[in-house]
Amino acid sequence: MTVRVGILGATGAVGQRFIQLLDDHPTFELAAVTASEASAGKTYREAAKWRVDTPIPDDVAEMEVVETDPSAVPDDIDLLFSSLPSDVAAAVEPPFLEAGYVVSSNSSNDRMAEDVPLTIPEINPDHLGLIDVQRDERGWDGALVKNPNCSTITMVPTLAALDRFGLERAHIATLQAVSGAGYSGVTSMEIIDNAIPHIGGEEEKMETESRKLLGSFDGAELSMHDADVSASCNRIPTLDGHLENVFAELSEDPSVEAVREAMHDQPSADLHSSPDQLIKVFDDSEPERPQPRLDRTYANGMGIVAGGVQTTTDGVKYNCLAHNTIRGAAGASILNGELLVEDGWI
Repeated sequence: MTVRVGILGATGAVGQRFIQLLDDHPTFELAAVTASEASAGKTYREAAKWRVDTPIPDDVAEMEVVETDPSAVPDDIDLLFSSLPSDVAAAVEPPFLEAGYVVSSNSSNDRMAEDVPLTIPEINPDHLGLIDVQRDERGWDGALVKNPNCSTITMVPTLAALDRFGLERAHIATLQAVSGAGYSGVTSMEIIDNAIPHIGGEEEKMETESRKLLGSFDGAELSMHDADVSASCNRIPTLDGHLENVFAELSEDPSVEAVREAMHDQPSADLHSSPDQLIKVFDDSEPERPQPRLDRTYANGMGIVAGGVQTTTDGVKYNCLAHNTIRGAAGASILNGELLVEDGWI
């Protein structure tokens, strides 16, 4: 089965990562790329200042960029991936949904809407059932699915593994790569020889999105997980890979080995882009791992890496890491697209 796809906002940093990851995809055929009105009519090579570390695929390089409007996108597109800034996406995505397009979006708008699935396929695939609720309530033929923030997606698979021990609270401190702010998001004068202990809106996203992802869906309504989550977000001078220090309070008292085993055994998904082993766990022989430079490309950048597991008075503490623009952005949207196909929504 071939699924024709398009990318909304294809010339930006995440849009470029979409193009890289979709090259030679066994199911998805890239058939449309959109950008701003200023880029429309140009070839993709002319419109995009390519910054990904692999060449632009030849067929994409010569593809004509079209305006980000339903009237400019072919009717036979089965699925759209959105990498638009959230303020732009809030205005642009609804017309596509009303026109009947299915959109798998990395943009942050509507992630917490009650009728919008916020999905990590290995963790909460059943939340796609909200699409029926969404269509009933909004009256559109399309469907909108969101993936979480790049820092949220790093820790939630590990928290899901710990939930078997009764997850009550989680406190997280992040050390986030500069690529999470976009190519021009943090200047060199700001970040070299420095750390910035604030990322606007990031803490609230982690605190709310995680509870929605870990929540339960009864077929009509989604209930948030009752764990209390608090986050402190920091930008550091690494290029890619978000490292996070997690302190989890549990109702049970598992051993370090039991925690490692739970993370190691956290099920993956039977999808093309999902890793065979979702979470790689380091033992006591390598207490200094994970590290961004060494571990961000685990499972082609689609896996989660954990280590430094220790018990505390109330539970456990550990570190986790994921590639923020692959697993945390474009790759997450592609994985949601694969789930939409697998579950028959496309």
